Amino acid sequence: MDFKKINTTTTTITRDMSQFAAPENLYESVAIIAKRANQIAMEIKQELNSKLDEFSNYTDTLEEVFENKEQIEISRFYERLPKPSLMATQEFLDKKIYVRRPVVK
Repeated sequence: MDFKKINTTTTTITRDMSQFAAPENLYESVAIIAKRANQIAMEIKQELNSKLDEFSNYTDTLEEVFENKEQIEISRFYERLPKPSLMATQEFLDKKIYVRRPVVK
């Protein structure tokens, strides 16, 4: 997922509740957004950890801490990203989330 292309705000804003009750009800919409936010958070965490593993030095002790400018820039980029809940909300409003409901017999 390309987080640079997500067009959402980095701060929370007040939204109209009727936008979220689109599929069936508000609670289902919130559950869908929450699940997608968890997925996004896991993707971001995995991507960040893989990028930071390139800089890891396993011979470090607690007393020796090395600052790497590239590592700091990567961390700052991920800190400036919108929160996963805001990304998921925007995806939901843009109808980019696919919801699959199991058939109950």
